[in-house]
Amino acid sequence: MNIGTVAQRAGLPAKTIRYYEEIGLIRPARDTNDYRAFSERDLHKLAFIGRARALGFSIEDCRGLLALYEDESRASADVRRIASEHLARIDAKIAELRAMRGTLSTLVEACAGDERPDCPILSDLAEPSRQSISGT
Repeated sequence: MNIGTVAQRAGLPAKTIRYYEEIGLIRPARDTNDYRAFSERDLHKLAFIGRARALGFSIEDCRGLLALYEDESRASADVRRIASEHLARIDAKIAELRAMRGTLSTLVEACAGDERPDCPILSDLAEPSRQSISGT
């Protein structure tokens, strides 16, 4: 299969597939004219990576999950560890987003939104002693 066909079947842009090859996630064969020649196995790997990325796994997580998928002597505990760590990152991000939403909601409610120039939103953003929600 050429890159256009595998891209369409895997549901990934060709540019993404080239990037995955560049970083070593996949290694398609090359034909005599040096064009990529993707196999069904390559297609399966790309679909696997695409699904993992859609769930928010990092490239390194995908690398680990793919290695475990291909290792028939794997321990499911290793797979669970990667997924659990990712889930913890998602939960932390959700908590951060909820805190951001709460702060912004309070500021929006405090702003009259009229013709006057004073605005609690701008005042809060300009306060030098305030830290961002994420602590940075």
